[in-house]
Amino acid sequence: MKRNILLHPDPRLKKVCAPVANMTDELRSLADDMLATMYDAPGIGLAAPQIGVLERLIVMDCVKEEGEAPRPLIMFNPEVLAGSDELNTYEEGCLSIPDQYADVTRPAEVDVRWIDRDGNEQTETFSKLWATCVQHEIDHLDGKLFIDYLKPLKRQMITRKMTKLKRELARG
Repeated sequence: MKRNILLHPDPRLKKVCAPVANMTDELRSLADDMLATMYDAPGIGLAAPQIGVLERLIVMDCVKEEGEAPRPLIMFNPEVLAGSDELNTYEEGCLSIPDQYADVTRPAEVDVRWIDRDGNEQTETFSKLWATCVQHEIDHLDGKLFIDYLKPLKRQMITRKMTKLKRELARG
C-alpha cells in the first residue's frame, strides 16, 4: 500500500526515531509499503519518519541501470560502523523536499550494520551512490535533512519554497 510522504517543513522530520525492539508482521508490512511508496515516487531511498512513523527503518534500492535486477533493501536499526576518509560529493534530493537539489559531501564508503526483515543481523560495505543514499536515509532517523548540510541562506531559501508549495497543495 502506497503511503503519503511528509513534506518539509514538518516537525516529525526533525525527530530522532526510536529503535525497533521486536520484528513484527506489522513492521514487515510497513517496510513493504515503504518500498512501494519509494518506487512509486520514484526515489532510491525512504525513511520511516518521511511517512510519519518515528521508528528506525529505512528502505533503499539504488539500481538505476536499465535491465538490471532491482535490489530492494529493508534495514531496521541501521547504523554506520565506519566511514572512509575519502569523500564523495553527490547532488542530493529528497522525497520530502521535492524538486530541490544540492551538493552534499559525505564519506565515499561506509560499513553499515542492520537487522533485515527476517530479524537477522547484516553488515555490508556500501560505496558510491549506495553509500550516499544509506547515509542520507540514516540521517532522517536522527532528525537530519540533507539541507542541514547547506549554508543557512540556501537552507532558508529551500524551506521558504517548500512552505509555499505546502500552502499551494493545501488549497488544492
